[in-house]
Amino acid sequence: MTLGSQIAWDDTVLPFTLDASDIRGRVARLDGVLDAVLKQHDYPPVIEALVAEMALLTALIGQTMKLEWKLSLQVRSSGAARLIATDYYGPTEDGEPARMRAYAGYDADLLDAHADPFSQVGDGYFAILIDQGSGMAPYQGITPLTGTSLSACAETYFAQSEQIPTRFSLSFGLNQNAGQGARWRAGGVMLQHMPKASPFASGEGGSGEGGLLAAEDILTDDEGENWRRANVLLDTVDDLELIGPSVAPTDLLVRLFHEEAPRVYDAQPITFGCTCSADRVRQSLSIYSAKDIGTMTTDDGIVTADCQFCGAHYEFQPDTLGFEAEKTDGDA
Repeated sequence: MTLGSQIAWDDTVLPFTLDASDIRGRVARLDGVLDAVLKQHDYPPVIEALVAEMALLTALIGQTMKLEWKLSLQVRSSGAARLIATDYYGPTEDGEPARMRAYAGYDADLLDAHADPFSQVGDGYFAILIDQGSGMAPYQGITPLTGTSLSACAETYFAQSEQIPTRFSLSFGLNQNAGQGARWRAGGVMLQHMPKASPFASGEGGSGEGGLLAAEDILTDDEGENWRRANVLLDTVDDLELIGPSVAPTDLLVRLFHEEAPRVYDAQPITFGCTCSADRVRQSLSIYSAKDIGTMTTDDGIVTADCQFCGAHYEFQPDTLGFEAEKTDGDA
């Protein structure tokens, strides 16, 4: 694989189907976009690893978002890693890249910098939110945190909330190329089996952790055989094949699933992107009175706001904020 072909596949999600198994999936490679997400912050490596995994999950799940839709993934927990949040913005036009951003909140006093990253996530929930735009009610689904990884939590979410058997195989870490500094790189495969009708009978309890649904609860016998076969093949993948850059995603699919008749579709490029702006900050503060705004004013007589995702810093005069703001000549 040449450097040029490596670059062509970086920061893309490639959708595919396995025609012989009635399974769909995606292959994701994140390089520059993941590096851009993480360099906005100064997280400890253990938190960076959690953000990298969450960003990879977001890219794989978000590829199905329609134009201008927004997908958000959130993990909230009682552990040292209090919050991991990602946003995926569908392209504004066909052929345009999707945009992604991520943020984490953590308790430094509780953090064990040498522990397995997921061990820093305590009890809590995994949530997916989809905003389809103005005039449409947002969708939200929540499941408890389970398993030993964020990808296991996502698999449980799809089984429990969507009743769609889902499997993730992910790899991520710091990558060092000759003559270059270390930077984060990630790659992964997502599989989903779309059953014609779920055989699960509600009220009986699933076979997963805590009685939650698992893939085997959802599939019929024939579907289950296809699903198990595809998972056995995916189990043979190694980390270098997932991350690249020596194996193109198309070659990876042939290596893993050539007997399942893989069919690929147009790849979706992804870039780092934040939607924060001064106008959005003003809008978020428009519900407050002048008295409330006064409590937010610094000793220097200004109101400041920082974006948790990209670090942008905003400063405002107090009398221009809130529903009692003084209008200027430029206001409508």
